[in-house]
Amino acid sequence: QVQLVESGGGSVQAGGSLRLSCARSEFPFSSRCISWFRQAPGKKREGVASIYSGGASTFYADSVKGRFTISQDNAKNTVYLQMNSVKPEDTAMYYCAATRPRFGPNCYPTINEYNFWGQGTQVTVSA
Repeated sequence: QVQLVESGGGSVQAGGSLRLSCARSEFPFSSRCISWFRQAPGKKREGVASIYSGGASTFYADSVKGRFTISQDNAKNTVYLQMNSVKPEDTAMYYCAATRPRFGPNCYPTINEYNFWGQGTQVTVSA
């Protein structure tokens, strides 16, 4: 079992920055894909960025490429999403999710592959 707790959401003006955190607790510790997803009101949940906890491979959705950075601090069991140059269309509830343990470096935010979810953190970007 994996428990995920997001934090760091809030309100920011367009062009600003936010850093989201996803604290992961589990025993025993396993290598997994960790992704950030987001869901705006009335829209489907979409994948934003992914990282492999056992390495450094990352993936970004086109909508955030060049603006968002996913990273991890394994000593703290935490995955981060640095959001720069935010836009009003980035407004959504952001969720951290994890797959079951897996080998291999390539991770993608394919929603049905993620079995463990956090409660979400709200990000609101004003124009």
